[in-house]
Amino acid sequence: MSAAAAAATGVNQLLLSAHVAELGALRFTPAGLPAIDLKLEHESTLQVAGQSRQVKTALKAVAFGAIAERLAKQSMGSLWRFQGFLSTPANGKLPVLHIQDFQQD
Repeated sequence: MSAAAAAATGVNQLLLSAHVAELGALRFTPAGLPAIDLKLEHESTLQVAGQSRQVKTALKAVAFGAIAERLAKQSMGSLWRFQGFLSTPANGKLPVLHIQDFQQD
């Protein structure tokens, strides 16, 4: 996708290495899709303006379908690379990562 096309359609994509800090029970949406809620925690050291900076963050996440079923089988504390998009729920203030894929980091 060209930069112009991306700007025209908008880009909302997140790639994050994180470990699973909380993992809810596998549930089903009213439409019958498997779903799972989780909390991810990330920690790293990054370079900002030529200085090392310790970065920590926690983020709520959700997955649906086959991705939710795969996540339900993972253990707490396991480290993964998550890919998805951010969305703020209608009743929430903070964004939630909607996981579209994940793989061992």
